[in-house]
Amino acid sequence: MYSFSIDRGGTFTDCFCTLPDGRVRVLKLLSEDPERYADAPREAIRRVLEEETGRRLPREDKLDTSLIEEIRMGTTVATNALLEHRGERCALLITRGFKDLLLIGNQSRPDIFDLRIAKPEVPCALVLEVDERVVLEQEGLGAPAGYPQPSTSSEAETVVGITGQRLVVEEPLDDEQVRQALRVAKDEGLRSIAVCLMHSYAFADHERRIKDVATEMGFEHISLSCEVAPMVKIVPRATTTCVDAYLTPVLQRYVESFRSGFSDLSKTKVHFMQSDGGLIPAEGFMGHRSILSGPAGGVVGYAICGERDLQDAPRVSEAFTASGDAKVQPIIGFDMGGTSTDVSRYEGSFEHVFETRTANQIIYGAQLDVNTVAAGGGSRLFYKDGIFKVGPQSAGAHPGPICYRKNGFLTVTDANLVLGRILPQYFPKIFGPDENEALDAEGARAALSSLTDAINEEGRRLSGSSYTDKTVDEVAMGFITVANEAMCRPVRNLTTMRGFDVTTHALSCFGGAGPQHCCGIAKNLGIQKVLIDVHAGILSAVGIAKADVVYEFQEAASATLESAAPDLAESLVEKAANLGDKGARKLLDAGIPPDAINLELFLNLRYQGTDTAIMTSMAAGDEARVRNAQDLRELLQSGVSARFVSAFKASYQREFGFDLENRAINVDDVRVRAIGKSMGSSPAPADGRGASPKAPVADAVHSAFFAETGRVDVPVYKLEAIDVGSSLSGPCIVVQNISTIVVEPHCRAFMLPSRSIAIEVAAEKKQLRDEARPRGLTASSLDPILLSIFSHRFMSIAEQMGKVLQRTSISVNIKERLDFSCAVFDKTGGLVANAPHLPVHLGAMPSAVRFQAKYWGEKLRPGDVLMSNHPQLAGGSHLPDITVITPVFDETGTGILFFVASRGHHADVGGIAPGSMPPDSTTIEDEGAAIVAFKLVEGGAFQDAGARRLLLAPGEREGNSGARKVEDNISDLKAQVAANQRGVHLMRALMEEYGLDTVQDYMLYIQDNAERSVRRMLHDFSLNRGMAERDRVAAEDYMDDGTRIALEVTISRNGGPTETSAVFDFSATDPEVVGNTNAPPAVTASAVIYCLRCLLPASDLPLNQGCLNPVEIITRPGTLLNPSPSAAVVGGNVLTSQRVTDVVLRTFEACAASQGCMGNLTFGDDALGYYETIAGGAGAGPGWHGASGVHTHMTNTRITDPEILETHFPVILRAFGLRTGSGGLGRWRGGDGCT
Repeated sequence: MYSFSIDRGGTFTDCFCTLPDGRVRVLKLLSEDPERYADAPREAIRRVLEEETGRRLPREDKLDTSLIEEIRMGTTVATNALLEHRGERCALLITRGFKDLLLIGNQSRPDIFDLRIAKPEVPCALVLEVDERVVLEQEGLGAPAGYPQPSTSSEAETVVGITGQRLVVEEPLDDEQVRQALRVAKDEGLRSIAVCLMHSYAFADHERRIKDVATEMGFEHISLSCEVAPMVKIVPRATTTCVDAYLTPVLQRYVESFRSGFSDLSKTKVHFMQSDGGLIPAEGFMGHRSILSGPAGGVVGYAICGERDLQDAPRVSEAFTASGDAKVQPIIGFDMGGTSTDVSRYEGSFEHVFETRTANQIIYGAQLDVNTVAAGGGSRLFYKDGIFKVGPQSAGAHPGPICYRKNGFLTVTDANLVLGRILPQYFPKIFGPDENEALDAEGARAALSSLTDAINEEGRRLSGSSYTDKTVDEVAMGFITVANEAMCRPVRNLTTMRGFDVTTHALSCFGGAGPQHCCGIAKNLGIQKVLIDVHAGILSAVGIAKADVVYEFQEAASATLESAAPDLAESLVEKAANLGDKGARKLLDAGIPPDAINLELFLNLRYQGTDTAIMTSMAAGDEARVRNAQDLRELLQSGVSARFVSAFKASYQREFGFDLENRAINVDDVRVRAIGKSMGSSPAPADGRGASPKAPVADAVHSAFFAETGRVDVPVYKLEAIDVGSSLSGPCIVVQNISTIVVEPHCRAFMLPSRSIAIEVAAEKKQLRDEARPRGLTASSLDPILLSIFSHRFMSIAEQMGKVLQRTSISVNIKERLDFSCAVFDKTGGLVANAPHLPVHLGAMPSAVRFQAKYWGEKLRPGDVLMSNHPQLAGGSHLPDITVITPVFDETGTGILFFVASRGHHADVGGIAPGSMPPDSTTIEDEGAAIVAFKLVEGGAFQDAGARRLLLAPGEREGNSGARKVEDNISDLKAQVAANQRGVHLMRALMEEYGLDTVQDYMLYIQDNAERSVRRMLHDFSLNRGMAERDRVAAEDYMDDGTRIALEVTISRNGGPTETSAVFDFSATDPEVVGNTNAPPAVTASAVIYCLRCLLPASDLPLNQGCLNPVEIITRPGTLLNPSPSAAVVGGNVLTSQRVTDVVLRTFEACAASQGCMGNLTFGDDALGYYETIAGGAGAGPGWHGASGVHTHMTNTRITDPEILETHFPVILRAFGLRTGSGGLGRWRGGDGCT
């Protein structure tokens, strides 16, 4: 019998077939070729059967299934439907008051510098509100003793929910009102609905009643959030449910279409791959579980095959011998396709995440942790603003790269072809108008040659005689280097940012383009072990062949885990046993024998008072197979509570860098993963190694270019002609029918018993980098390739700092709302690079760094870390934003090389109101602890006592308070120190790799590049407006109290576009006010640098000091924008900063004003505090409407989910939505605000 495993990708469909005699057939064909066949997977099956049986099987006939035992398939059908907006039109039914919840989302915008905000499209055509309301009974659920309970009717029914929590049915469901709403949907022609009600994860009765009504009315598909994603947080739960209603009908139609091409599939097992890496029978395949259907197969494939190859590799290379203390060799999966690259990690078990974003839609549910970057073989190549850029635009399959002979675009594939890393003579001749020509190497070289001329022309203009012209090969290699650097960033996200050492991993490269880049990626990351599977070109299909059948069941819970109590609460045991029974029965019904069933239990755990949950399995020691509910119940009654606590604490420590002692652990969800072990999941038997392998004989010699060697002739080997145990020294190329492997210099390849390739990358990264340095580069010369590389690296360092801060902080503001920023600065305090955090922080931080450098002068020593927050005196924004600055010294300890800094919004720093955001403050003393300069760490010692003294100092004043949760402040300050230290470590590694002089030079070059772009923008604006060579533009606006903000911008074009400059003069702004809307100068600088960056809309330039170099900012002392040192300023950061931004953008006629505020809401007392910034409307621009319900300009924090708000605070949220029409009318409408 034949068994087929098929991965239907966006460009190609891969088929892995096991024949009746045990042999394997592989096949790759285009996913879309309508002139030849209607369905690629069915065509693959037809071709194999026709060739193997010798019988002609006409395409128009149904395929005979008598020879087919099983068909397994991964597909991008649902993913493509989501990306291309081709899903089923559906309606969402939601609790009244929340109809706009999906439009608002988490209120953040995807690109902070794009004034034309592109919000994700809501995956439903219609939203209908339902009259019903269930609220949590507040007692003991976050409300401090003595707080009044929310008012509810005395007749309201109290129920016990799925979680065990008590809930109040404040408003029962009105079935007739539901029918009326559903009639509206039906009249609109909708046949699929999604239902998501407040707190339905705990109380599902209302959703199920709506399903009953909808079924009676004939709706064809009904997705309930209590079934699709039964977890707290209504926003992602509602989005996921809508995605399911949008995609599942599409999948069902595809499955039926696929089945229709066969005579009878009733006796053939048909399974589809899910996002969690498990198979499921076709009838159970659901939209929201199919998003990673194809990539999931690749993860399973490299995990199983990689484990096998790592066991075999030491037999042929000592470099692959595992270290003595390593239990399992961790593997990074690197799946490089045509349009994108998927990166994942495996260490003995599959890593799942439960909240992901795909096509800008938040998806709840178990998915393999796969990070995607828009860089692949088809990624287009650009040279802009002096920088090499790869993607994110893709040439696609049509027209494709230039070498496809379809008038396509210049791509990574073209660069590889020009460099000799793709060999046309070994590639199928399927190109050109008649699909019978080879790849067009000449066309690719001609296109790159034209681009090279343009690059050299600009290089000579900018650098003069110091510039060395680049060859076509060097430009092509530059783009490959930049692409590799871009693809390394998600690898670092999965490893370094989560506390794993990337250099201890093996790298498994697969996909159509992965083996061409494997050595370059490994060198960049410092990885020395690379694996290329024998089926690397179709490894996703191989993984599907080896995957298990999996059913996932999950249910919300509300319980506490106690390490002192040996047993789990009985409610958790019963919940787990019931879920396990469901899973086992599903597997038995799918034909899985009882002895092949295994049940895995997970508890979703979090520390009380935090929102960060970790899905936790028991610590090692439970390897015994759990086959049914009874086995599971017995295991859970054997004292496992402490093991869950231990596993959770270990995970928390690794993920966040600290542990929370003496704090209860809450159980939010119980999850059971029911696994039916696949017969195909065991590694294939390996070929025996010959006693003395023959020396490999090259099939050809080919000219190829490498950065270390230049262009050289390299041997080309056919994979099938290489004996097991043979080794190949790089540079060389290994070809097979479905992939090309490039073995670079300083690498050595070995043939493994499985006929996979293992590659040893032996040289040190610094040696490789020195040899790969672009020709003619000196310490003082600018190279556009290295400019691109350093742009990526500096940005990556700031991102990793931010990840450490988010991981190690304790406050909700930093960890959940992401109210923080991290950045790298040069030795003068100039901003070099920042992660895309909060604009109001980023422009102000250079002022803080420069003040501290001047204040301390020669008193700074290695091991010192500085703290400040004073807005008027020390470059702060407002007092809750504390900046932690780390200077980094040279080897002598006397000269500062650079600074790193982090600024975080602390939950409370004292003052007259909880949260330190008092609406009625009149002096800065009212707003909390004001710190001008303090050594938070001195000589390596954390100054705990001194920090506490400063934070508690406001309490010495009558009517004032010190920091109300000083322990949390100290914890967050330590997190900022840790984030900075991460930045220091990464910067030192960068200097070790490239040399101090080069790193410091490129800190300046990146700023120079931004400066040129801003000067050019000012020059073009002046010309387009018809302004004189030195001329002025002006704008003004008013605060709600009538205070005037006035700006006059004088632009001088003297010297042409490279010398154009501007003066931003705010002198005519009104005097400072008695209230707190005064804004310190650093906030105005933030607004100006943000606006300048926004006025470069098509640029990828990072925000840095260069944006301000052409500009002089003038603010008059004593005015609203340069207040006295004692003035209150807390509102200036969150309100006035937005008004200043509106005035600057009005001056340049870029867009209309936005909401003009960050929408601050705060309440609390000494025991409880809540702080939020709430979205509003964005201003319209020339050619676009403003976005509604989104954070604009100087902020971009996330909002607390309504269900989390009601769970942790003694409040009920009655409504949260858009204020329709509030954005104003016009040809281009403003975005609506929120209520």
